[in-house]
Amino acid sequence: MTNLNPIGLFDSGIGGTSIWKEIHNLLPNENTIYLADSKNAPYGQKSKEEIIALSIKNTEFLLNKNAKMIVVACNTATTNAIKELREKFDVPFIGIEPAIKPAANNSKTQTIGILATKGTLNSELFNKNVERFQETTIIEQVGFNLVKLIENGEMYSEEMTLLLKQYLQPMIDANIDYLVLGCSHYPFLIPQIKKILPENVKIIDSGEAVAKQTQKILKEKIGFNTGSKKTNLFYTNSNPKVLENILDYNYPVIEQDF
Repeated sequence: MTNLNPIGLFDSGIGGTSIWKEIHNLLPNENTIYLADSKNAPYGQKSKEEIIALSIKNTEFLLNKNAKMIVVACNTATTNAIKELREKFDVPFIGIEPAIKPAANNSKTQTIGILATKGTLNSELFNKNVERFQETTIIEQVGFNLVKLIENGEMYSEEMTLLLKQYLQPMIDANIDYLVLGCSHYPFLIPQIKKILPENVKIIDSGEAVAKQTQKILKEKIGFNTGSKKTNLFYTNSNPKVLENILDYNYPVIEQDF
């Protein structure tokens, strides 16, 4: 089955490029279109209604670019809006949720930490998932201002280091052995997080699982790009330099108001 149309991805900003990289590494022949709604970041502090409206707007943008499927590369948008997106649009959606299951199932201390946005931790979908693991102690922490600092290019700032220490120390004190990163921006912070956490604590994000699910949907329902032309387009409605710097790829970033 062949489908030359691109995979569409959107996030509240540049964080979803961590998901894009996993998909691109697994499926290098696929065309992609990435949408960074950085003007409205972070989504985690917005109401459910605002998040749904922004997610619909982003989806319409990608569908107008002929996307064959949509990857909601944002935990907050997934946990708050994916149900509405699937009801409104006749196209496959893949969401991203905190990887609670592998952390809880493999934890030796029966204690795991989750660093996520307020919007994700307060969502109905997230709390339904948490209820399935009542034998595990789950320490939740809102990553206030982390997305904002990443979007502003202040990933290695002193303020970032201080915030991470403040958020992670209670988890360390509680003897977690897994830290779940519940926001697609946070994998970019793994080098700093590793300096703070004890060596035995494993860090989990959802990127690889999302890439494998994307591959599965392409194989079963949509079709792969078998053409010779490969394009990877990146759109942002904010400063394109921030997105360019984090990509590590020589792809053009198109600044466009949407």
